[in-house]
Order: sequence, then C-alpha cells, then structure tokens
Amino acid sequence: MGRWEPNGRGRLAEAALALFAEQGFERTTAAEIAARAGLTERTFYRHFADKREVLFHGTELMRELLARAVAEAPADAAPMETVGAALEAVGAVLQENPERVRLRDAVVSANPELRERELVKLDAMASATADALRGRGVPGPTAGLAAETGIAVFKVAVARWIAEPAEPGGADLPGLIRASVQDLRQVLAAGPPG
Repeated sequence: MGRWEPNGRGRLAEAALALFAEQGFERTTAAEIAARAGLTERTFYRHFADKREVLFHGTELMRELLARAVAEAPADAAPMETVGAALEAVGAVLQENPERVRLRDAVVSANPELRERELVKLDAMASATADALRGRGVPGPTAGLAAETGIAVFKVAVARWIAEPAEPGGADLPGLIRASVQDLRQVLAAGPPG
C-alpha cells in the first residue's frame, strides 16, 4: 500500500461502520478498521483519536453550520423560526447519506456509552445554537429555551426519518424537521384536554 491514500478518513469511517454493524462496536478494533480500509493502524490514529470518534467526528461541523445558519437568518425571524431553519440546514446535510445516518444510529443506540456521548453531542449543538441566538440579540433564557426545544424537535424528526424506509423519494428530513416544528406549535397552542 502506498504512503498516501486518497480519502483515508472517509474510507476509515465507512470500514468502521461496516465492522460495527457486522460484529458490534465493542468487538471492533482500530487495527481491524484500518485493515478493512486498506490502511495502517497508524493512519487510523492520524484521523481519529479512537474508534468512538469515527461516529462523532462531524460534531464541530454541525455546530458551525447551526451557528452560521442562525446568524444568516432574516433579522425579523422569531427565535424558534430561526432555530427550525438552522436545523433544516443540518437535516439537509444528514440527508446526503441516509444509509450512513441509519447505520450510525443503530450502532449508537446499541451501546450505552455511545448513547451518552450522543447526548453530549446534542448538548453541544444546543449550546452553539443558543450562543448564536444570543449573538442576534435574543435574551439568554429565550435563546436557551429555543435552542433546547429545537434539539428536542430535531431528535424526534430524525428518529421518524430513520424509521422511514430507506428508498428513493423517501421522507425528506428537512421537511420532517419543519413539520415537527409545526407539531410543536400545535402542542403549545392546544387547550386543556376536553
């Protein structure tokens, strides 16, 4: 194998997900991932600190995307409208590779340590969103509430999208996020049970 291999990071991530699905996260080693990708274990560690990072390496990009989308929202947009649009931007990125998202979700869902790490990732997304809202002049408590609520809506929409059949023309993740924000509005507007 050559010294430099194109798309090493992507090949390692793909190999890791395949191995995690085949033999489980716990039983998969970095050496096995590297071998499956046709790379060395040393190359694996140049790209990822450990095998968990394969599943969480896009967190910073998501945070940046959320912050940018909030900052670029129309000045007159309400906080929840702004958060919804930012989450739709993240949904559009996730929708580019639905099989990877579904496989990643299955691996994370099967492991308590990874589920905990997923919550940390979602908290980081909420913090980035709240910070961006405060940067737009939204008061702190309102920014925090809109961001945390948005992440809850996002989780519901992604879970629904993952449950949909993975077929061409299947559910549109940004559309499901938009619909979930509408559902939230209906829940908040509903009167007491009749």
